[in-house]
Amino acid sequence: MAIDLRSKGINMPPRFRKKSRGMRGSMTHGYGSKKKHRGKGSKGGKGFAGSTKHKKQMVLEKNPDHFGHTGFHSLDKTENKIINVGDLENLAAGKGEINLEELGYQKLLGNGEISSPLIVHTSQCSKSAKEKIEKAGGKIVE
Repeated sequence: MAIDLRSKGINMPPRFRKKSRGMRGSMTHGYGSKKKHRGKGSKGGKGFAGSTKHKKQMVLEKNPDHFGHTGFHSLDKTENKIINVGDLENLAAGKGEINLEELGYQKLLGNGEISSPLIVHTSQCSKSAKEKIEKAGGKIVE
């Protein structure tokens, strides 16, 4: 007759617990000879190997944007800092003359409206910006 030790509050030591013995001692664990299962060939390579070949579908499922690119980056492209005519009155703040080059702007564009006459110093400007400033009574010094 077996005595139930747990009911008496006694836990059994680990050495008496039933161990899982699934295929321990078996050399191949049910996969035939060693050469059929354990080499790197059966795993399809190590790490990220095969990500552009036989493991490509796996990569695309996890990260669809991994492959491909859009556009290109020009090495000698320089960005011009621009300002529009509509922003000039706020920038001038009551002064009659404004130097955009000192403020770090390279080009004046014609978006917006201007009502006060301003003398604007700039290196580049669009035709519409020049027309709007001259229509308001100002002028552009390039």
